[in-house]
Amino acid sequence: MEPDSQAPLVTLSVDCGGGGIKSTLLDAGGFQLSGVARTQVPYPFSPADMLQTIDAQLTEIGAGTRPTFDRITLGMPGMIRRGVVVYTPHYIRRSGPHTRILPSLEHAWTGQDMQAALESRFEVPALVLNDAEVAAAGIVSGRGLELVLTLGTGLGSAFLDNGHLAPHLEISHAPMRWGLVYDDVVGEHERLRLGDSAWSRRVLKAVESLWPVFRWDALYIGGGNAARISDSVRARMTGANFVPNMAGMQGGVRAWSMVTREERVR
Repeated sequence: MEPDSQAPLVTLSVDCGGGGIKSTLLDAGGFQLSGVARTQVPYPFSPADMLQTIDAQLTEIGAGTRPTFDRITLGMPGMIRRGVVVYTPHYIRRSGPHTRILPSLEHAWTGQDMQAALESRFEVPALVLNDAEVAAAGIVSGRGLELVLTLGTGLGSAFLDNGHLAPHLEISHAPMRWGLVYDDVVGEHERLRLGDSAWSRRVLKAVESLWPVFRWDALYIGGGNAARISDSVRARMTGANFVPNMAGMQGGVRAWSMVTREERVR
């Protein structure tokens, strides 16, 4: 059941990354109604663990009591179609990114209907998208072709045409150079290995390689590591808009208008 469109909506916005999960409550305008609860992902991490983590964060947000809300927006890494996990890169692994894949977790996550699981657990409508797509909702203007790139554990991406989401592409897993994919070249593990300056130049190369593919009208760069791009590289990325990391949560309201009702209701 959809919430009453005449009543002020309260949205629980959950931003899931490879390293941590954050939750907050948003009003109808996308402004925070609560603090932000943060939890490091407790690997190994199953769909049931995710539901339990969100439940615990709700109690934290409510200072011991579970607050009421009208709907949930959840953004998570990987390819999500109509709320179902087609593939997620980190949660299927024993100890997080770049560790061994556990077949039991891969089986648990692949095909998992997270939208249905959230609706059953919390008894409100849910919207589940790729985490970069939720971030895009808090960023884009809604005019023209807009590409959003998020830099964190890996490379997240969202592509929009006049404010409507295009089918999700996992740019992070596309070959880039030397037989490596984008995640291998600009992910967090490489930033730690190279240092911010050398890693920033890698980011510039990655962005330049994507231009012939997308030829965007506007480019936005966000995520937790966007702030680590060096000033010298930023000066060369004259057409890029750098955005705060909190967009991944603040987009939790506007994300509902980026997809049609037919795309949400199955």
